[in-house]
Amino acid sequence: MLSIYGKKAPKNSFCDGISRRGVLKIGALGVGAFGLNMADILRAEANTGSSMKHKAVINVFLGGGPPHQDMWEIKTEAPKEIRGPFQPISTSVPGIQIGECFPNIANIMHKSTVLRAVVGCEGRHDSFQCMTGFRHAQMRALGGHPALGSVLHKLQGPVDASVPPYIGMKTDGVWKNPGTPGFLGPTYAPFIPDGQGLADMKLQGITTDRLADRKAVLKSFDRLKSSVDSAGQLAGLDSYQQQAFDVLTSSKLVDALDLSKEDPEVRAKYGTGQPFKYKYDGADTNNELLLQARRLVEVGVRCVTLTYGRWDSHGDNEGLVRHHGTRIDQAVAALVNDLEDRGMLDNVTVLVWGEFGRTPRINPNGGRDHWTQVSCAYMAGGGMKNGQAIGSTNRLGEHAHSRPVHVQEIFATLYHNLGIDTSATTVVDPTGRPQYLTQMDPIAELV
Repeated sequence: MLSIYGKKAPKNSFCDGISRRGVLKIGALGVGAFGLNMADILRAEANTGSSMKHKAVINVFLGGGPPHQDMWEIKTEAPKEIRGPFQPISTSVPGIQIGECFPNIANIMHKSTVLRAVVGCEGRHDSFQCMTGFRHAQMRALGGHPALGSVLHKLQGPVDASVPPYIGMKTDGVWKNPGTPGFLGPTYAPFIPDGQGLADMKLQGITTDRLADRKAVLKSFDRLKSSVDSAGQLAGLDSYQQQAFDVLTSSKLVDALDLSKEDPEVRAKYGTGQPFKYKYDGADTNNELLLQARRLVEVGVRCVTLTYGRWDSHGDNEGLVRHHGTRIDQAVAALVNDLEDRGMLDNVTVLVWGEFGRTPRINPNGGRDHWTQVSCAYMAGGGMKNGQAIGSTNRLGEHAHSRPVHVQEIFATLYHNLGIDTSATTVVDPTGRPQYLTQMDPIAELV
């Protein structure tokens, strides 16, 4: 948290009510009680000589449980009450077909992988398992398992000292939790840039409302930094202390979130996703969150999570899939192509999935209910052997028929793509015991 409070500004003070002596305290106390700790961390990280190549994950959570049989494996031979109204369409990979609501993803199937038989789902309406890979009951007494982003923060730290390594995009509606730090503690919680996170990063004289005015924030930061630097007060700080000071003055995060800086043609490819709501109180179908996610990993974020829509289709499943499906199709395809155009695709793993699947049989309300026996997922990038449809369900879509992929395998694959050997890497829980990151190996077909 950065909160600089003060009384009425004295005569020889900066615009934020901080005296020059106060700034020196930021240099020797703020780059001290607050910043010296950060500088020490930066210095220690450099001394270890561990500089991993920047890899990242964008985890898109389809809260509510998407229907596997209406997306990636259309059951053309099943009875009508199970098959539903959707037709399969061909993709850029011969022999692989997916649902008609996903034509843009069909065109990039050679860059993608669909997992048609995901198993091990807990069956709870929340994002916990899709963020951690574990069930709630595991390690609950110690705070629960940490989200992947929290683990990355712990193990790899920031790529850039001024950019949080783990960001959860703020969305409205239910089942929107961007992940929790679990037993690692609040230090490793995701930074939420559209919530209290940015509200906490304020200078005296800038209200929460004015935080939305990016120019006011940057002007205040720039004045503080230039005033200090012009007085030669940064000269006495070593490079790590200067990095810590940069956390207070950098605009990288704000710039990454500012879509007015994006090429209008690129922005148009993502679309907006509007209208955001579809009969339910779920998260917005906000396509621009995926564009912001790309911009965030581009400046150094290791893990971005977001929730997209509400897929809990107990009624009118067809309408929901046509609304949500066509929008996420545009956004995901734009994201994958955008990452490739920028030479980032091999370094960024895109994962799109929900907490469980939907019932094979369509109910009297035209909906599908909860189904934990099997689910699905979409993956792209990450240097994986893409262009695959892995696994299948039986004729009615009730359970895995071939090559089931466990939730734990998906997380092991993510860690592998991030350069982490899960067979040899642990994090220590509050009792001092090392805990492995996953209990299974990466998906062999992909790595």
